[in-house]
Amino acid sequence: MDPLLDFSGKVALVTGGSRGLGLAMVRSLAERGADVIIASRKLDNCEQVAQEVRDLGRRALAVAAHVGRWGECDALIDAAYAEFGRVDILINNAGMSPACPSVEMSEQLFDSVLNLNFKGPFRLASQIGHRMSQADGGSIINIRSSGALMALPGIVPYGGAKAALNAMTVSLAAEFGPKVRVNTISAGPFS
Repeated sequence: MDPLLDFSGKVALVTGGSRGLGLAMVRSLAERGADVIIASRKLDNCEQVAQEVRDLGRRALAVAAHVGRWGECDALIDAAYAEFGRVDILINNAGMSPACPSVEMSEQLFDSVLNLNFKGPFRLASQIGHRMSQADGGSIINIRSSGALMALPGIVPYGGAKAALNAMTVSLAAEFGPKVRVNTISAGPFS
């Protein structure tokens, strides 16, 4: 195995890890030796993915968490550190991009989009990044979107939240580096 892709002995936390891109990342990390914390809102879905990880011979922890809420982010962090004692890789993947004309956007939907796509990732990255910087370092990967780079109608709050995520990434890289690497991956549409 390429040593750059060997995650043996590492602990990874993936939000939105029970389906889509997050599920693919969880599987890849486990196949390459990582133990994985799978976080998503539905515990049953997280448990199914955790069992896949265990079937590969890795340790797994399923945690139900709505990462748009700081209290649930803090509970997720506590559960991860209680089980594994550390997090080496944080992947902020959970997100939502409901299409809605700006004039029809409710405050509740606006807040939900910003909370899940920016507020929660900030909380997780700031808290886990601080712990990483006090220990052996680590890596934080924020999943951005092409919507942060292109003006797209109907998803204005989503594009704004993902643009804020990019700015946060640059700032936290300066704050926690060089011990902690903070990067973004800009995903485009996928199915």
